[in-house]
Amino acid sequence: MKFIELLAPARDYESAVAAVDSGADALYIGGARFGARQAAGNANDEIRRVAEYAHRYGVRVHSTLNTLLWDSELRDAERQARDLIDAGVDALIIQDMALRRMNLPVELHASTQVSNMTEEGARFLGEVGFARVILERSLSLDEIRKICAATRADVECFIHGAICVGYSGRCFLSRSISDRSGNRGACSQPCRLTWDLTDARGTKILRSRHLLSVRDMNLSHRIGDLLDAGVTSFKIEGRLKDTGYIRNVVGYYRQVIDRELKSRPDMCRSSVGESRLDFTPDPAKSFTRGFSEYFFDGKHAGVASFDTPKAVGEYIGRVTRIERGRNAAFRLDRTHNLASGDGICFVTRDGSFGTSVNKVEDGWITPNRMDGIAPGMELYRNADHRFNLMLERSRTRRTIRTTAEVAIPERHISLKYTDCEGFEGFSERDFTTERANNPERNEQSVRTQAAKSGDTIFRVEEVSVRGGEWFVPASLLGEMRREGLDRLLEARTHREFAHRIIPEQPEARYPWKTVTAEENVTNHLAAEFYRDHGVEQIEPPLELAASMEGACVMRSAYCIRREIGECLKQNPHLRGDLYIEHGTARYRLDFDCRKCEMRLIKATKKR
Repeated sequence: MKFIELLAPARDYESAVAAVDSGADALYIGGARFGARQAAGNANDEIRRVAEYAHRYGVRVHSTLNTLLWDSELRDAERQARDLIDAGVDALIIQDMALRRMNLPVELHASTQVSNMTEEGARFLGEVGFARVILERSLSLDEIRKICAATRADVECFIHGAICVGYSGRCFLSRSISDRSGNRGACSQPCRLTWDLTDARGTKILRSRHLLSVRDMNLSHRIGDLLDAGVTSFKIEGRLKDTGYIRNVVGYYRQVIDRELKSRPDMCRSSVGESRLDFTPDPAKSFTRGFSEYFFDGKHAGVASFDTPKAVGEYIGRVTRIERGRNAAFRLDRTHNLASGDGICFVTRDGSFGTSVNKVEDGWITPNRMDGIAPGMELYRNADHRFNLMLERSRTRRTIRTTAEVAIPERHISLKYTDCEGFEGFSERDFTTERANNPERNEQSVRTQAAKSGDTIFRVEEVSVRGGEWFVPASLLGEMRREGLDRLLEARTHREFAHRIIPEQPEARYPWKTVTAEENVTNHLAAEFYRDHGVEQIEPPLELAASMEGACVMRSAYCIRREIGECLKQNPHLRGDLYIEHGTARYRLDFDCRKCEMRLIKATKKR
């Protein structure tokens, strides 16, 4: 049986609980330091609380320790790793190979920051002890399928959320424009800024556009393809997102994955418990820059979001009529369910602009401000007031299917709860028995008492009773029920998880003889790791370069030329240098058409 995992982000304990309750099979969460999202760090005690709650459902906890490390930080990083293990995490997600050399008693996952995008690289990582490789977001289905076939490691794939336009772990754009580095957990996201596109003479081709901003990923219609390709973990991006986003998106993908698993009897989810949502999930109602499957079916235009990097939300309709004056309002070309308090926005070449809805009456929408709203304009709802309120008030619970057995021989009673995984909670008492006046009614009363589960995580679906002719006081059964369910919970909470702690094979060979500057070997342990696996040359890390001038600060499967209809494969006569500029920052665009890649080269801004 192949176990399939829905992996959800957790910013903190509250969002972790929301993810578990909504149906996640695993969580990824940051510790106090060395995570690729500095703003989403958690103390060890918080991680311990998360692990205790998650483990009740068989939900695993993965902790992100996926930044580059300096030699001076190795001791602190190892201490943090061991503290996280002591707190109960089931895996560490790492970028720096120094952690591979610390003999940590935990499962190791190769972060997407390792830039996992080749069959050779994924095979090597499986050979040197990584239980899982987390793929680069820009891969196609065919590339994913080949990687799954090539490695002994499990394969994890992003299915929803923001996309890094550069290859993860190989982007230095933030570092080249500020002192904040994406490889150190502090990306300033310059890819979401406005940029001018110019030619070599300085002529502006495009002005103040979000040239590096791409839409968000949504592969909800491709889950079956990924399952058949060999992916076992489906990852939602968003460790900085709020609990409403987590509830909505996790709940949605839980339903999608469960539908696909029904037709694949050789697969099942990796945790237990049924989440009964008290709302209908819809990812379009949570933060989105517009959805894209990116390059899942191969590289193509139409994945960019030139006009705005902000959330636009769900499409509502096109403005058809405007009424000005004191009671200014407008109408749309389709039916809608806009209501007072909703946020609406529209996008122009100057960016996105928004307002709120004051009133909806007889098809007329009265906004807080009419500025910019005109006939023909496409309108989006970026805040559904009623839906968000529903998420805030959600009391979704996740319960585990359980059976109860009551045995009442003379002068004794026992009550045993057994959950769907075979864990047991047992309670028994000696007591003076008396025959019941109405054995049938007494047995039903015993059955009813044993079936109650209150606010516990259990759902008692079946109760068997032996000895129903003996009268049992309801108070005694209630006491035993609470004791039995408490012991069942304790058994689940302190369960032993199966971890794939894999030794590093000394004979494994790194696929390439050189570790490039982009791969960032920033400490002696990582250098030792690569040399022991056949590397002959390790270039000085770009992360520690005194200057980025002339260096490639980003490689990407995304291409501005392709987006603007000037692909060099289709139009080779369009040769000529192009640059993007923002303030004093300037980068030359280099196009490798053989690999179908775009590179950003740090250049000097013309005066």
